[in-house]
Amino acid sequence: MTHRRAVPAALACCAALAAALTGCTSTGTGSAAAGSPAPSNSRNPSSATGSGSADAGTASPSDGPTPAASAAQEPTATRCRSSELRASIGPDHPGAGQENFAVILTNGSHRTCTMYGFPGVAFVNSAGEAVTPDPERTTGQERRIVTLAPGASAWSALVFTNPAISGVTTVTPAAVLVTPPDETEPVRVRWTGGKVSNTGKASVPQVSPVRPGDGS
Repeated sequence: MTHRRAVPAALACCAALAAALTGCTSTGTGSAAAGSPAPSNSRNPSSATGSGSADAGTASPSDGPTPAASAAQEPTATRCRSSELRASIGPDHPGAGQENFAVILTNGSHRTCTMYGFPGVAFVNSAGEAVTPDPERTTGQERRIVTLAPGASAWSALVFTNPAISGVTTVTPAAVLVTPPDETEPVRVRWTGGKVSNTGKASVPQVSPVRPGDGS
């Protein structure tokens, strides 16, 4: 009799133990699920906004080098400095209602130097004050590093519509301040090209990236 009573007691004890184990297992699984991100939220939040390093720093294989990437290749130590350059304005080559000048920068130093991009151009009066809006940069033209041996030149095309055709108000500048690419000090050149628009609405001059030669 004693043996028969012990079996149900043992079974009850095992059932209670199994229930306890089941409860522990259920609780542990719930904690793991709460602590793990859902698959749809596994992306880096910064990448989702476009500011993450992975997205921002990775270019498509089909993308070519950008102008900024090309500029970074120019050795800063060999950059042409304003103090090493002579500036001049080539003769006008008019055509199709356009005035076409060459802004020329010549290496007057005894070392080889480089330049890249657009020069700065400003039309000024005899006191050095700007008398026209700043010329605009042309678009769609390749920028490249130009290497200048001593005595060699680079040039930028300065183009604008003849003001007599566009009918704008004009001014005759006394000089042009030419600032070499990536420099801050301009080189002053006397302007003999006649009247230039001073409205900023039409006939605004445009400048191109520098290229080898003197534009002739």
